[in-house]
Amino acid sequence: MGRRGMTRRALVASAAGLVAAMATGGDAAASRRARSERGGGGGEDAFARGEMRGVWIATVANLDWPSRPGLTAAAQRAELVAHLDRAVEHRLNAVVLQVRPTADALWPSPYEPWADCLTGVQGKDPGWDPLATAVREAHDRGLELHAWFNPYRVANHTDPARLAASHPARLHPEWVLPYGGKLYYNPGLPEVRRFVQDAMLDAVRRYEIDAVHWDDYFYPYPVAGQEFEDGDAYERYGSGFPDRAAWRRDNVDRLVREMGERIRATRQGVRFGISPFAVWRNKATDPLGSDTRAGVETYDDLYADTRKWVREGWLDYICPQIYWHIGQSAADYAKVLAWWSRTVRGTGVGLYVGEALYKAGDPAQAAAWQDPAELSRHLTLARDHEEAGGHIFFSAKHAATDRIGALARVVADHYQDRVRAPR
Repeated sequence: MGRRGMTRRALVASAAGLVAAMATGGDAAASRRARSERGGGGGEDAFARGEMRGVWIATVANLDWPSRPGLTAAAQRAELVAHLDRAVEHRLNAVVLQVRPTADALWPSPYEPWADCLTGVQGKDPGWDPLATAVREAHDRGLELHAWFNPYRVANHTDPARLAASHPARLHPEWVLPYGGKLYYNPGLPEVRRFVQDAMLDAVRRYEIDAVHWDDYFYPYPVAGQEFEDGDAYERYGSGFPDRAAWRRDNVDRLVREMGERIRATRQGVRFGISPFAVWRNKATDPLGSDTRAGVETYDDLYADTRKWVREGWLDYICPQIYWHIGQSAADYAKVLAWWSRTVRGTGVGLYVGEALYKAGDPAQAAAWQDPAELSRHLTLARDHEEAGGHIFFSAKHAATDRIGALARVVADHYQDRVRAPR
C-alpha cells in the first residue's frame, strides 16, 4: 500500500497461506534466522521503513545477468552478488530478478526446464539454485527480492525444435502461437492460464520471495501486418463477448485476478505487482485516459486493462514504466505520473515508478537524457505526488556502468540514508 500502511494481503491472508508459510523449507527458515541473528547488519530493524528503491535484473537474452551463458556456477554467483552489493552501495532496498524469462526457470522447477541464459542449453542443470541464492543473499543485505515472471512468452524465436525436449510448449503444441518472430502461450486457453499460474506459484511456495512481479507483456505488442491467430480459441470460449478485444481483455483480467487470489492463498505477505507500459489509454481515445499521444495503449493493444486492475484492488502495487523525460511531447513524464497518482488514489494499491536509467547518456536519446540531472528531477517531481511510493530503475547493467552519473546524482540528491521498502 505504498506509504499508507499494511497491505490488503496481510489483512486477508487465508488459513491455507498460513499453513504454506509454516511449511516452508530450509532456505526460507535459514534466511529468517540469519536476519534475526545479525540484528543491525541487514536485519528487519536495520533501517526505517520508507520508499521503494529498486533495480531490475533482467536475465532474458543475458541482458543483465549472467553476463553470458555458460559461466561456471561460481562465476554466476559472483556476478549476482556483485549486483546485490551494488544495490546496497546505491542505497537501494529491492532487486527485481527475472526468474522465468521464456517459460523456463532459474530454480529447479517441476513444471519447466532450466533457463538457457544460465548454461546456454535450455534444460541443462547449472549446478546450483540461483533463486535460492538470490533470496538468501538479498535478504542478508537488507534487500527485498521481487521475483519477476513473464507469463506468456515462450521463446524469442519461432522454432519449437529449439526448445528443450521436456518443454511444455513441445509437449502441448496446441498451447502455442507464433507471432512477430516469437512464440507465445495462447492466453485464451483456460488450461494455459492455469498452467502458467501453477508454474509461477511453485516459486512462491518454495522460496521466501517478497513479491511476484510481472512486466508489460500480456498479449504481444502489435506487429504491423501480422495477426495473432487465436481465432479457434475465440470460437470456443468467446461467445459471451461483444468482440474479440473484449474477450482478450477478460482473459488477461482473469489471469491477474486469479493469480492475486492464489498468491494470497499460498503464502502470507507475498505481494503482487505489475509493471506495465505506462499509457492505459490516451485522452483522445477515452476521456478517462492520460493527456498523451502514445502509439501504444495497453487497453487496446495489449488487452491489458491496467486501470481496472488498480481500481478493483487486484494488485498490491503497480509500477508503470514511465520511460519518458519531463516535457516529452507525446508522453510527458509529469503528465503520466499525475495520471497514475490520480488512478491509485484511494485504492490501497501502491504506486512505484519505472525509471529509464538505460536512456541516460545514450546518444540516440533526446537531449534531456544527456543531462545527468534528468532522473533526479523525476524523483523531485514525484515528491509532489503523495501516492508515489518510490522508483525502480531499468536496469542492473546500467546501474553498474552509470554512463553519465545519472544514478549517482539520484543517490546524492535523494538517497542519503538507506530505508526499507514500503509494505
